[in-house]
Amino acid sequence: MSFLAVRNLWKEYGDHVVLERVGLSVEKGEFVAIVGASGCGKTTFLKLLLSEEQPTRGEISLQGTRLAPEPGSDRGVVFQRYSVFPHLTVLQNVMIGLEFDGAPVMGRLFGARRRACADASREMLATVGLSEATGLYPDELSGGMQQRLALAQALVQSPRILLLDEPFGALDPGIRLDMHELVTGLHESLGLTVFMVTHDISEGFKLGTRLLVFDKIRQDPHSPQSFGASITFDLPTAQERSSGEVHEIEAAVHGSETR
Repeated sequence: MSFLAVRNLWKEYGDHVVLERVGLSVEKGEFVAIVGASGCGKTTFLKLLLSEEQPTRGEISLQGTRLAPEPGSDRGVVFQRYSVFPHLTVLQNVMIGLEFDGAPVMGRLFGARRRACADASREMLATVGLSEATGLYPDELSGGMQQRLALAQALVQSPRILLLDEPFGALDPGIRLDMHELVTGLHESLGLTVFMVTHDISEGFKLGTRLLVFDKIRQDPHSPQSFGASITFDLPTAQERSSGEVHEIEAAVHGSETR
């Protein structure tokens, strides 16, 4: 049984078909990079994995159980825009998820439970390299540090899946390389199963253990919304590839952008 299975997945908004006939099996610990042209359903697919959106047809199951119809702590997510609370300190930003999970009515823990929550949050902040920033506020952090904080928020609840939606797109090249190293290390040390949407094919090959390309297999120039995207390439990344093969993938992505 696959860790995560996607079976005949469709997503439609009225007459607009975004995804169609998507099938996928993912094993625990894989790092799945997802690329494709703008508007081909990459982020929609991530939202379906998060349960922020629901399939029109088909299903997604995690360890044999169909995904719950709402987001849960078993799936952490990091977006390109920093999903942090500006009025809370770095430590409070990480603690808040554990507090809402442990005290869903009041949203606040007390006594020994709060101390344990704070200790777990400090440990996660140390893991992402923010142990010296616990008392700072998000606007006192650089962009890279804010993304480290967002990662700590997502990981402190020990999710089974980490979802990344173009998390490094707004970062400077040097900071982006630092984040590549951090995410690669977290993937290996924590045994995470990761899905990452990126517009950068080279980044997908570099970070992923597997690369998916989303594109439309069927086309109707007179009714472009009638058909949705599916997976057109599914490639392991841990092997040398010819420049011709990489160029073929790039051409497929860039070609669909011009259609």
